[in-house]
Amino acid sequence: MIWLTWRQFRVPLLVTLALLGVVAAFLLITGIGMRDGLDEIRAGCAGGCGDSLNEFVRQQQTMVSAVGAALIAVPGLLGMAWGAPLVARELESGTHRMIWNQGVTRTRWLMVRMLAVGGFAVLTTGLLGLMVTWWARPIDAITQERFTPLVFEVRGVVPFGYAAFAFAVGVCAGLLVRRTLPAMAVTLAVVAAAQILVPLAVRPHLMPPETRTLRVAGPAGLEKGITGMGLQSRGSGDNARMDVIVEMAGAWVTSGRSPALTPDGVPATGAEVCADSGPASQGKCLEQAGLRVEVEYQPGDRYWTFQLLEAALYLALAGLPAGAGFWWLRRRLS
Repeated sequence: MIWLTWRQFRVPLLVTLALLGVVAAFLLITGIGMRDGLDEIRAGCAGGCGDSLNEFVRQQQTMVSAVGAALIAVPGLLGMAWGAPLVARELESGTHRMIWNQGVTRTRWLMVRMLAVGGFAVLTTGLLGLMVTWWARPIDAITQERFTPLVFEVRGVVPFGYAAFAFAVGVCAGLLVRRTLPAMAVTLAVVAAAQILVPLAVRPHLMPPETRTLRVAGPAGLEKGITGMGLQSRGSGDNARMDVIVEMAGAWVTSGRSPALTPDGVPATGAEVCADSGPASQGKCLEQAGLRVEVEYQPGDRYWTFQLLEAALYLALAGLPAGAGFWWLRRRLS
């Protein structure tokens, strides 16, 4: 069985290995270049490197974003190209009648193929994720945006889970649809939906957030660990309100916009929001008003916990289509 699987998939596997080598060489060369560029910037300034570092990040951001977008598409593409045709191609051509009448049971046949081909898909995607994690580490250390969607998904161990889920969905779709092209379309739709829904609806609830009460202040009065505080006034007169958007170094702020609160804990209104103050006097006005904001966030030291939890979630989700596929193969497919 293993030899037969190798014979059938040796060309795409060898092509994938070659592409993996090319990508590894690209990441190694450009990764060393990024590190050398940062070292030159830090060596050329005496501590005040903020503007130079930000400019360097801006120059590299297009390449970093392009690599991330390419990697996030890899699980879905492998699920389409390897998972969907794994059984659908045999069913479509009718060769399954000959294969399943040999000495190997259909269950063992499917298990060997899924472990061999699916394992290679998971390993390939996971290695790409680890390589990109090393490659982008200097930029991530500056931007402190590792929790950001389209960044979190292509770092660490999460790509292992994505690949397992996408491959299992592809195999199950091929078993149910029994046609390769429609199965590929179903796989793409399911994987894309999961990649959209999990960051928005599931990831924020993997761990309960911490809460912190902060003073609402201008740039000069930010508390320790707060890198930015955006203030947005709405309404006028007695109906005026103020929304606050907080940025925390390395953390994931999950509360989004939060209302500014008076010392009594009620939303600030009217003159309390300092909406009529100019930029020069707004900080002083806010200090005198004593406004506060409650922020819910995930601390930066939970990053790897979230990585492991989401990877485990996708591995568990992969078990659902895989189990459904084996059940369908034994009970319903002839």
